Amino acid sequence: MHTVRPQEFYSIYRKMFSHFGPQGWWPGRTKTEIIIGAILTQNTNWQNVEKALANLRKAKLLNFKKLHRTDDVVIARHIRPAGYFNVKARRLKNFVRFFVEGMNSDWRALRSIPVEEAREKVLSVNGVGPETADSILLYAFDRPTFVVDAYTKRIFHRYGVIESEASYDQVRLLFMDRLTEDVRLYNEYHALIVRLAKEHCRARPVCAGCPLKDSCRTGLRNFFAGSNG
Repeated sequence: MHTVRPQEFYSIYRKMFSHFGPQGWWPGRTKTEIIIGAILTQNTNWQNVEKALANLRKAKLLNFKKLHRTDDVVIARHIRPAGYFNVKARRLKNFVRFFVEGMNSDWRALRSIPVEEAREKVLSVNGVGPETADSILLYAFDRPTFVVDAYTKRIFHRYGVIESEASYDQVRLLFMDRLTEDVRLYNEYHALIVRLAKEHCRARPVCAGCPLKDSCRTGLRNFFAGSNG
């Protein structure tokens, strides 16, 4: 990890926000959909998740109590477009069981305890990893925890902030140590990172037009090499 001042993290945020504007994340009509989407989006794209959510909506299964009473095989059939449908059906059912039985279907349960304690509880659900847990807590429960994904690591490694082998928790704490504890800020920051990664900081970067190009290590290297502006 490199020593980077908090001001630099805010500068990066302002550049992206000024360029892209507010993103209005997470996609989902209800908090239940957000949670289901966070679980289903593992190892697939959002378009496939939307198809799976549409199937569940048509079957009137976008409800944790109904999912709790539904057999895994039936759930798997509806979420087939999301891929790994048998595995994801079990993971979804695991979270539903945790919420209905462990939390008594009470949305306040994960809001009334310290965020790290809430995070440990969600991480205890079999099949829920750090990125999914943080997405659920941030986007569905409005808890201040920063979501890290492959895009975050790619962008901030190329920018010169983190090492390529930095762990999930190292990157998460790096952001949380340097940013004000703010749900809206964490939400928007992560959404902007995803937008930047999809439009510019791809596996093969498209630096032309990138709002971070003038201060990004990779962007500057490409600029002076004359590779793509």
